[in-house]
Amino acid sequence: MMMHDSSHTSQHSTVTAEISMRSTEERRVLKLAKKFEFYDVHKLLKAYPDCYYYVVFGERSNGKTYSSLQYALEEYVKSGNQFAYLRRYAEDIRPKNLSNLFSGHVDNGLIAKLTKGEWDNIVYSRARFYFERIKEDGTREVSENPCGFAFDLNSMEHYKSTSFPRITTVVFDEFMSRSGYLPNEFILFTNSLSTIIRHRDNVKIIMLGNTVNKSCPYFGEMGLKHIKDQEPGTVDVYQYSQTQLKVVCEYTGSAAKREGKASDVYFAFDDPELNMITTGVWEMNIYPHLSIKYRPKDVVANFFIDFEGELFHGEIVVIDTGAFIFLHRKTTPIKDEEGDVVYTTKSNERWNYKVALTKQSDRLSLFILKCIRAGNVFYSSNEVGEALRNYIMWSDSYSIKN
Repeated sequence: MMMHDSSHTSQHSTVTAEISMRSTEERRVLKLAKKFEFYDVHKLLKAYPDCYYYVVFGERSNGKTYSSLQYALEEYVKSGNQFAYLRRYAEDIRPKNLSNLFSGHVDNGLIAKLTKGEWDNIVYSRARFYFERIKEDGTREVSENPCGFAFDLNSMEHYKSTSFPRITTVVFDEFMSRSGYLPNEFILFTNSLSTIIRHRDNVKIIMLGNTVNKSCPYFGEMGLKHIKDQEPGTVDVYQYSQTQLKVVCEYTGSAAKREGKASDVYFAFDDPELNMITTGVWEMNIYPHLSIKYRPKDVVANFFIDFEGELFHGEIVVIDTGAFIFLHRKTTPIKDEEGDVVYTTKSNERWNYKVALTKQSDRLSLFILKCIRAGNVFYSSNEVGEALRNYIMWSDSYSIKN
């Protein structure tokens, strides 16, 4: 039941009167600002308080990071609980990249509000975040203890002997990548968490990502079987049998349904690759589709790629105009399991299973790579093209030491 009161009516009349005095352009901006609501992680945390991992993904610049860091600051001010801000590379946490991480919280007065005027800024020094204020004499005062720390996955091994008992929130930002992942990244991630958490069970891990790539090692390693098919604006919860582990995944709603952000006008070109910025759909390149027909006898060789739980079938076709590869999903079992070459990500005792295509030197592998580099590969769909792109990227980063 919806209730109305006179004070609400009065406030509404005042707002209407104020808006009527503004220009048409100002009214348009106000309308957009009102219709677009930035993401608020507090709602997810409140709805699922017993989860350990909170996976939040969607369009870029919709407030995921801001909201999560706000929650981390609130926890520190309220209880003295610190946070960890986690990124992939050391470059990501250098001062030039993190000095302004909290600029939005500073500029809108949130820091001063949370600390009741005691502090009004946050500074970043030696991979730590501190509260700061400018005193009456113009000098700067910095808090004695940090409210948070910054870590990168590659360097966490240096902290194995260090204890962080007051960290209760881990914000892993941009965990999805379009430019590739670290070798054994999920192991590095869990080792990083182990260093921070130790023997506690009071730490919440918030993983934030933009929909830049459906290929993500975390999906498979964490058993998020339905995340690639999840719809915007929905929440899925994964319960792991015989344990208390729960993971909640939220695909944030599209701003397009709310008339979008005011800044979306800058990315309104007719380019599907820009949709992630404005609508949160998965970013995807456009790949060449097969426009010519070929006969079964034109297929001179077959190979398969087993990647992230999916099997892809590559047909090497030779016709009068030349040779090319047609790559499509394989929905039926491989007929010749002992003879057909299968490229994988995991070692296998069978001779025909090969790890990392780009690390192979046999004639078939070299021919496949030649076709890929020459652009002589056609795909049944853009998603299949993305799969090959991601497998090649994984293969390039693979080393025997893995």
